[in-house]
Amino acid sequence: MNLNDSKYTSIPVGKLGIIALESSKELGALVDKHIVNWRTKRNQERHDSIEFDGYLKDSYLLDAACPRFGSGEAKGLLKESVRGSDIYLLVDVLNYSIQYKLCGHMNRMSPDDHYSDLKRLISATCGKARNVNVIMPFLYESRQHRRTTRESLDCAVMLQELVSMGVNNIITFDAHDPRVQNAVPSHGFETVQPTYQFVKALLNCCDDLQIDNKHMMIISPDEGAMQRSIYFANVLGIDVGMFYKRRDYSTIVDGRNPIVAHEFLGDSVEGKDVIIIDDMISSGESMIDVARELKRRKAKRVFCISTFGLFTNGLDSFDKCYEDGTIYKVITTNLTYQIPELFDREWYVSADVSKYIALLIDNMNHDASISDILDPTERIKLRIEEYKNGKRSF
Repeated sequence: MNLNDSKYTSIPVGKLGIIALESSKELGALVDKHIVNWRTKRNQERHDSIEFDGYLKDSYLLDAACPRFGSGEAKGLLKESVRGSDIYLLVDVLNYSIQYKLCGHMNRMSPDDHYSDLKRLISATCGKARNVNVIMPFLYESRQHRRTTRESLDCAVMLQELVSMGVNNIITFDAHDPRVQNAVPSHGFETVQPTYQFVKALLNCCDDLQIDNKHMMIISPDEGAMQRSIYFANVLGIDVGMFYKRRDYSTIVDGRNPIVAHEFLGDSVEGKDVIIIDDMISSGESMIDVARELKRRKAKRVFCISTFGLFTNGLDSFDKCYEDGTIYKVITTNLTYQIPELFDREWYVSADVSKYIALLIDNMNHDASISDILDPTERIKLRIEEYKNGKRSF
């Protein structure tokens, strides 16, 4: 699909409005820019009709805020009407860079704070919007998605809370466990894979890749990442291997059972470029351990790909791995907060997903199918063919 020439057979379901919370201001601005550009370039024959009222705008971002009192309490505030609009709220619950004053002290916003602000702005629509859609790239509490003992089911509770407030659709990226959508079976829920964006970033950052079984391999760092690794391997046409974690279940350290060793299942990686793919890099310890195991098995170059780069323990360990040749490149998306220091690192590559989000919003606003958008297989094959033929237009 040529995005600039995309046309629709249906009218918009309502005036488009995008509410980018403070946590997603930068990403929201990029998304808005794409949509403004596409709609400006489309056939404008019907844009003066009542059905397309408000279709062409300089910006679809709505003026919204969550001001706080000195006690730390807050409220959601919409500064323009949303009656009859198709609203998309964009929130990054992992953006810890935002601070607010609490009884004279500066306090960093936690995922709980961001989620509360999201609910405040949904509440501020007062039920007047035609549709309310939430785009939450990292699904709030997604790692607390199942119950193994007497503990909370935070992610399921969150989803039920949102739909009870009138949210029609929830879009997330690379959900830790997509089965959590069973908590809201009668409402729209999409977990999107940014595989195409990863492939573009990978091909752009390295011009000597040989994409075949003899020279490249996909590695799943654990059992949980196997499904996405298999898909990635299939679209690239290469083999997949897997590490599984041997844990000490008799001990709990920092709330989890410590990893004793990483065991490998798969073909030889000797002399091959290997791609480790996972949903997130938290502290990075697991990813680094797997990279070291691969280098010990004489892998050529190690590429680490992850949807969410949290780097909760800082960048020093990755700096060291780059210096000693353990890791060649790390690719993560701009779906969550990226510390400025990341962009100074030679080993880091950012995969921009704003165009993808804009395309999803644009299609949903026209009540058009997003099935083709969610399946990037053909686009990936085209990019790889162009890469092999020496074309770098993408």
